[in-house]
Amino acid sequence: MSRLQIEQIPVLTDNYVYLLHDPASLATAAVDPAVAEPVEERLAQKGWTLTHILNTHHHGDHTGGNLALKQRYGARIVGARNDSQRIPGIDAQVADGDSFLLGEAAAVVMAVPGHTSGHIAFWFPESHALFCGDTLFALGCGRLFEGTAEQMWSSLLKLRGLPDDTMVYCAHEYTQSNARFARLLERDNKALLTRIDDIDAKRSRDLPTVPSPLAIERATNPFLRADIESVKKGVGLPGEDPIRVFAEIRRRKDAF
Repeated sequence: MSRLQIEQIPVLTDNYVYLLHDPASLATAAVDPAVAEPVEERLAQKGWTLTHILNTHHHGDHTGGNLALKQRYGARIVGARNDSQRIPGIDAQVADGDSFLLGEAAAVVMAVPGHTSGHIAFWFPESHALFCGDTLFALGCGRLFEGTAEQMWSSLLKLRGLPDDTMVYCAHEYTQSNARFARLLERDNKALLTRIDDIDAKRSRDLPTVPSPLAIERATNPFLRADIESVKKGVGLPGEDPIRVFAEIRRRKDAF
């Protein structure tokens, strides 16, 4: 197996597109290309040729560059089988548990509905890299546009179960706002307070807070901690079922 070279491209106001390059085969994928031009510019800088586009879900700020990039490079577009009608230009349809090869780099496809009904994530174990779109954010999670709290909690548990050294490559720079919200729920979480200081320092220098280690997300992200008593108490639901707690956290964040 091959370890990926990963390039992070900030686009629009707060989106990230990722380029994944397999040095063994020279295969290169763009993950969730919101727009085409910044991707084209970075490819030219690196001397890479786009061979694939990986879409985590159908929203326009994740698929807006699909067709232009496909037309220019002939890239093969990969997306969820059960959402194929909403993925522009889709060529390859994948489902939960499938293996996807980018050259010699193998990914596991994970169904993670909640934000959308057909949301998927791509986990590259050898590269310790998770591309999770809008399901899991640094210190947050996506809004429940098409799914239920039960679905999203199940999806987050699936992601939470990945190895500690997994790096979470989410699709938006929402971390500073998420941190302010998380602090309201766990004021005594020392790991969270330390992380907030680091986030503020990075953003003051206009540096990205993404990717983040999954181990740190587990220790600080309230949306991954709805079964932790300190978080339950933080929303006034001590001893309650985690799904109910998660739903309350999501409701509060929606109004934050």
